[in-house]
Amino acid sequence: MPEPIPSAPLSIGKLILVPSLITVGVTILRLVGELEHWTPLLFNPASGGGGSLVGISWLAPIFGIYFALKLAKSGAGPSSSPRAIGYALLGAIVLVLCAFAPSKLGIEHGFYDRLLYGSGFFVLSALITWRGWPELFKALLAYGLAARIPVAVIMFFAFRGNWGTHYDALPPDMPPLGLLAKYLWLGFIPQLTLWVAFTILAGMFFGTIAAGIARLVKIERGIPV
Repeated sequence: MPEPIPSAPLSIGKLILVPSLITVGVTILRLVGELEHWTPLLFNPASGGGGSLVGISWLAPIFGIYFALKLAKSGAGPSSSPRAIGYALLGAIVLVLCAFAPSKLGIEHGFYDRLLYGSGFFVLSALITWRGWPELFKALLAYGLAARIPVAVIMFFAFRGNWGTHYDALPPDMPPLGLLAKYLWLGFIPQLTLWVAFTILAGMFFGTIAAGIARLVKIERGIPV
């Protein structure tokens, strides 16, 4: 049986275009829902917005799987599925260890220290996953920026206008800050570091596992991989 001819390599821009547009659409929907005070179950306006069923954080693992399967089909899969999964797991383990280390060691972080430390260990954990599957990492990095830059823009105007959404909700221990400083510490820096890193970590974790399972299924069915 002749070897299958792989699909033409995907450009990152083409790969992330539709997912990015969907993500921006969800961002706009959430903003409207919070401004209109729709049910908090779907549009939580509290600080951090955790648990809201309408949000773009949930899309990271979904599109991570989508990117992984598309890349593998186009011939840009990982050099080793176990290696890719291993580095994704290692990134997740480092993330959990860093998250719980301060409390276990009795270290207390102030407002600024907590933000810097959180952004730092998220970025570190995400960078670890790169060696497992660089192509998927690049796609998730591009998608993460495409998803989070619009949020960062919205947050500036939300802070300036005091919209009463989770985009401008303040943590209880935040010291008095002017508009620009508040935006940099709570909007710009976290969105373009911590949240992009979160997107990479979630996408790499679920994407590498999905691609690994898909590869095993092909092998089981006798399909060349």
